[in-house]
Amino acid sequence: MDTSDIMSLFPSILSIILIVVVSLFIYFFVFQKTSANVPPGSSGWPLVGESIKFVLSGPQKFIEERTRKYSQDVFQTSLFGQKLAVFCGPQGNKFIFANDTKLLSSWWPLSLRKILFFPEFVQATSDEVTALTHEFMSDILKPEALKQYIPVMDSMAREHVELEWVGNEVVKVFPVSKKYTFDLACRLFMSVVDAEHVARLAEHFQLITNGLFSVPIDLPGTAYNKAIKGGKLIRAELMKIISERKTEIRENKAEAASKSDFLSRMLLVPGENRKFNIEEEISNNIVGLLFASFDTTSTAISFALKYLAENPHIYQEVQKEQMDIAKSKSEGELLKWEDIQKMRYSWNVVCETLRLIPPGLGSFREVVTEFTYAGFTIPKGWKTFWMVHTTHKNPKYFPDPETFNPSRFEGTGPAPYTFVPFGGGSKMCPGKEYARLEVLVFLHNIVTKFKFEKVKPQEKIVFHSFPVPMEGLPLRVIPHKI
Repeated sequence: MDTSDIMSLFPSILSIILIVVVSLFIYFFVFQKTSANVPPGSSGWPLVGESIKFVLSGPQKFIEERTRKYSQDVFQTSLFGQKLAVFCGPQGNKFIFANDTKLLSSWWPLSLRKILFFPEFVQATSDEVTALTHEFMSDILKPEALKQYIPVMDSMAREHVELEWVGNEVVKVFPVSKKYTFDLACRLFMSVVDAEHVARLAEHFQLITNGLFSVPIDLPGTAYNKAIKGGKLIRAELMKIISERKTEIRENKAEAASKSDFLSRMLLVPGENRKFNIEEEISNNIVGLLFASFDTTSTAISFALKYLAENPHIYQEVQKEQMDIAKSKSEGELLKWEDIQKMRYSWNVVCETLRLIPPGLGSFREVVTEFTYAGFTIPKGWKTFWMVHTTHKNPKYFPDPETFNPSRFEGTGPAPYTFVPFGGGSKMCPGKEYARLEVLVFLHNIVTKFKFEKVKPQEKIVFHSFPVPMEGLPLRVIPHKI
């Protein structure tokens, strides 16, 4: 085909492009507005929706702008390649939690599933995948089962403090706390303690978290593409670990069964009549556990220390509570369940941290039966999303919301469905108690040894997959005088 032939086709090509553009315009900006009485809102741009705005503005501002413009109850948007109805306020939270198994079912965006799960699970229903998770986690994350891990948490926290804090004038809290929580997770979940192995797993997970909530464009060099690669790498590593443990169990079941990590417990659960490969099911569950430990718990730890550094009077109360516990122990004695129950004020501090800077966004559901909410129709097949940011900083529920005030959690605490960092209903985060123990044990080991000051008082916090302090939250560390 010569140049003249190509030029003769140019008007036709332009016509096709114009038709496509006009069709997309009609679909996204006309049809969307004239359909049934669905919640008001915007679908944004084709393919990317409002994902870019969500990432650039951050979830809090994104929510505030749309509730002000569209509705305080529910609005529609398009995130992660999917149209969503975002439910707002305590009534929205209550509705979602109460209808988890009636009008709604679990759902994960396809873009997230491609990163986290094996291909066989990507097209599976989310209820099939999450049912596996809750089946495994319901027993191994109960408080009774977690009690035995408190001494391990305490021992590792002491080792961490000696390695990363003692002798240093300044500590960057965010990266070192991520290292601690991930090291601990690898040990408790899989008995992986080799430093190089743990570092390699952490490197893969960093790829995942960097791209998990990015615009889902799978092209070389994009954060999403790197996250998919990170997911493949972490699953390959986990399958090796699982295979080795299966061999141990087969060759010496008594010895393998004596291991108290989550992996051995999962492998010893009967696997008959399962739809999916048991090793891949276990890998998915461990991915979920490691994912929660890699960023969410370390984020809570980091920002709790940030607020303690900014509020000396609150730090003094926490330090007094923790020192009273430390003084009740004999030399070298590790923490136990009864000690954690005495950390009431410290937990209020953590809760206020989770209110102001929640590590998690919220969660998704799929509509299985059309229903009406706040006067709007939510069609079958639509996806819903609830976010902690619709209530946590709303002055209607938390007066003077930007002020750090742990006393909000004294007595009966906040009004129902206003403080929801762990979700609610039947799908409440199964790792809530694990996170509570881990954060409190860590705080105990820090405040009983140091006081600290912020090195960068004006340090900015940005939202990636999680809230992140731009400079790693450097704190000046001042050991207590003996």
